[in-house]
Amino acid sequence: MFELKILSHFAAAHQLTMVAKKCENLHGHNWKVEVCVKGERLNDAGVVVDFGILKGYVKEIMGRLDHKFLNELPYFEKDAPSSENLAVYIAKSLQEMIKEPGLAVSRVTTWESEDACATYFP
Repeated sequence: MFELKILSHFAAAHQLTMVAKKCENLHGHNWKVEVCVKGERLNDAGVVVDFGILKGYVKEIMGRLDHKFLNELPYFEKDAPSSENLAVYIAKSLQEMIKEPGLAVSRVTTWESEDACATYFP
C-alpha cells in the first residue's frame, strides 16, 4: 500500500455554537489542510497518481472554501463548519472527484491553528 500526502491552505470565517464562548463569536482561521490518498498499485509511470492531478482536485475544493463564511455554504446548513466537519467535507468531495482506479482518500487533517487539528479517516 502506498500513501501520498499533499498540503494546502485556505482562509475562511465560521461561527460555532455550543462549543466554547469564544468560538461562538464570528471568527476566522487560516486553515492548513493535509490530504492523503492511498493505492495498492503504481500506474505505468511508476506512481500512484500524478501529484499535479491530486493538487488540481484539492485546489478546486479549496476554492469553494477560501474567503467564505462557511456557515452560509449549503453543505454546512445542517452540520456546523467545525474542523472535524471540514475534514469530512474535503474527504468526501475529493473522493467524488477521483477518477483513477484503486485510488482512495485515506485521511484528511484540517489545522485551524498551529496547535489544533482534526483528522478524518473515511
